Amino acid sequence: MAAALSIPFCGSGLPRLWRTNNALCRLSPAAEHACGFYIFHGFPYAVRYLVCWIFCKLSSTQMEMQEGRKGIPSLLSSQGECIASNITQLIGWTPLIELKNIAKKDGINARLIGKIEPYQPLSSIKDRSALRLIEDAEEKNLISPGITTLVAVTSGNLGIGVAFVAAQKGYKFIAVMPAKMAIDKQTLLRYLGVEVILVDPAINGFKGLLDRVEQLKNEMDNVYVLDQFTNPANPDAHFRWTGPEIWKDTEGKVDMFVAASGSGGTLTGTGRYLKMKNPSVKLICVEPAESAVISGGEPAYHKIQGIGPGFVPEILDTSQIDETITVTSQEAMDTARSHAYLLVAWSSDLCSTLQLAAREENKGKMIVTVFSSGGERYLNSELFEQVKEECVNMNMAF
Repeated sequence: MAAALSIPFCGSGLPRLWRTNNALCRLSPAAEHACGFYIFHGFPYAVRYLVCWIFCKLSSTQMEMQEGRKGIPSLLSSQGECIASNITQLIGWTPLIELKNIAKKDGINARLIGKIEPYQPLSSIKDRSALRLIEDAEEKNLISPGITTLVAVTSGNLGIGVAFVAAQKGYKFIAVMPAKMAIDKQTLLRYLGVEVILVDPAINGFKGLLDRVEQLKNEMDNVYVLDQFTNPANPDAHFRWTGPEIWKDTEGKVDMFVAASGSGGTLTGTGRYLKMKNPSVKLICVEPAESAVISGGEPAYHKIQGIGPGFVPEILDTSQIDETITVTSQEAMDTARSHAYLLVAWSSDLCSTLQLAAREENKGKMIVTVFSSGGERYLNSELFEQVKEECVNMNMAF
């Protein structure tokens, strides 16, 4: 009789707990057991234990499915309107696409998977890093809206990500950039209201940019530097979000993860998560052949924007890298042009992924890479130079 009296409470209690998990309110295993034992009070002990075990498995599976999402999960699990209240809630959970046509055309028997980061609110994977760098500083009480000025060295995409997150949260932002490069990104940053400071890259190279940042710190009060090359919050963004998203969407079938190294955040954070889930996952690093410093070469000029800074970043965990592949600027550009319908940036990742997939030992394996940003952000680069000239010449007839 006692068991029968417990049934109505059981029926109303489980959906409440399930909705709680959907809303990302994590229950510890102990709490789940306690809830389960209370809900099924009156049932035989063996039944209660079995139900709790099943519930824990279901809830942990649900959390595994949801992990990696930022604001999107709470939107999808909401009972009412599914409308974001802040654009930063939409960062993360970008889709995967299998490049079947490319594999078929090239006679490749491996599975080629691309993660489409141009689907981020500001169109690049750096939206993730920007959000986590700022959130981490806030959690540590290092910055305050309306008081702190954020400063970052950027070739463009991180700065654009920081610009919109900073604007949402009420921070002033100064971007320190190399002159005569990425004019389109400089234009976008200025449009977003960012103060852009240019430094001649011919003078001291990357060190010249860092020196300018130090000068700003000495000249201004309440300055906080978002250093993507040294701050662990950068790879943490990918350990928290990018890695879990890939693992969930591939159902854990990923065999290899390929990423070019710029700051090292994507490679380190995503790789760390995937190897934690399955130590046999291979992590492949890509760098410019002209400046292959990770491979032991000397830093030199190259044309692939966003990667190959000319030094090994502090946050790059080289111990977990299984192989490093070098790609020339011309190879990256040719790959992007030959697969123009994807409209991705200089395709060093895709180029190296195709090289890996062509190997006999990788037959049947799932190789995942990231398309870090879209091609539109490089309209003023050499990548589009030929077609841009054609369009200019066509218009001269009018």
